[in-house]
Amino acid sequence: MIREAAIAGMFYPDSPSELKNMINDMVDENTVKEDAIGIIMPHAGYIYSGSVAGATISKVKVKDTCIILGPNHTGMGKPFSIMTDGIWKTPFGDVKIDSGLAKRILANSKFLSEDYLAHISEHSIEVQLPFLQYFNRNVRIVPIILSHATGTVYREIGRSISKAIIDSGKEALIIASSDMTHYEDHDSVLKKDNLAIEPILALNEDELLERIRKNDISMCGYGPVVSLITAARELGAREAELVKHQTSGDTSGDYSRVVGYAGIIIKKAKFKDLSEPVKLAKNTIETYINEGRIIEPPDPLPPLFQQQAGVFVSLHKFDQLRGCIGTFEPAHDNIAEEIISNAISSATRDPRFSPVTADELAQLDYSVDILTAPEPVEDIKDLDPKKYGVIVERDYRKGLLLPDLEGVDTAEQQIDICRRKAGIMPNEKVQLYRFEVKRYK
Repeated sequence: MIREAAIAGMFYPDSPSELKNMINDMVDENTVKEDAIGIIMPHAGYIYSGSVAGATISKVKVKDTCIILGPNHTGMGKPFSIMTDGIWKTPFGDVKIDSGLAKRILANSKFLSEDYLAHISEHSIEVQLPFLQYFNRNVRIVPIILSHATGTVYREIGRSISKAIIDSGKEALIIASSDMTHYEDHDSVLKKDNLAIEPILALNEDELLERIRKNDISMCGYGPVVSLITAARELGAREAELVKHQTSGDTSGDYSRVVGYAGIIIKKAKFKDLSEPVKLAKNTIETYINEGRIIEPPDPLPPLFQQQAGVFVSLHKFDQLRGCIGTFEPAHDNIAEEIISNAISSATRDPRFSPVTADELAQLDYSVDILTAPEPVEDIKDLDPKKYGVIVERDYRKGLLLPDLEGVDTAEQQIDICRRKAGIMPNEKVQLYRFEVKRYK
């Protein structure tokens, strides 16, 4: 199947040399490129949105396969359409479809359908191709067009994409093609755009959908963005960056009726930005899961790791607890050894969960709590659930709860939870201890 260029000569030049010169003026080839999971790029005519698109694509590595999700402006074709075979033509030449990955995505989704008609005149995907070809002439694509639907549909399609990428073992850049608020005055557009940009930067697709509904935000590609965020989170996304935000008025000079454009990068947290305890826990778990090997403590030991202390290592996946094991009193010679031991236990020996698999490693968030020595407490007034953790002891039974936990607002709640964890009845007399933690993320 051949998809001819439908908007060359309108949205962008149809002359290869003119197109190259135009893009060259909009990109920065010398900027440092990041290994992004996904990006959001506008899809208006290049004279209006090209500078935003160029600034965004300049900051990422254009991988050999790009999955491009665009909204359906024409109303043609099936509502959730994917092409799994063929080529797309542009002035720069042919762009092949990555058939293998496209067919995996189609097989994973109960909503997507093989369809050509939705793509034949739709500009939201085509307008991205020359930018991709400029940086990678061998790029392949998976084109997906989404009509209006519920968040359930968009999230399912996002999960279909992430699963296909994981199962294929290949890298892919996911692109959501979207303009922002349409045809309102400049101040209104900026206000509504910012309301949409905030939850995107927080990788919160539910909040994005809610704000679009409540504030009547005419962002045409919100569906592709929801699918992108869903997929990106499953692929390990932890942060997003706004590269550039402007309106059509910045080009035309007419600010009475404008369209907003935003370029956003979605990426994993950088290892160098993690705290030293979390780096050690992350390295411990990834090495143990992937290689079956227990790493050695750092040599020489950093000052932070040289003392003895109790340590808890907690794992979260999509904001849900995935493992938490710790020691309230030190069991090893130093904090580094304590972290290594408890990290492995959190990932593989927490009885509430199955062991972490290699496929999950990119999806984990880590925190490490280093505890002070417990001190006895005679009066419940000396407890503070935000500041102190609690140990409740009766004979050989002990229950522990870390401080500053969501939903635990009183010392009475702390004690009750500790009693239940230790199997201590409400009428049994107990000894209370408190401790503080330094939490590293």
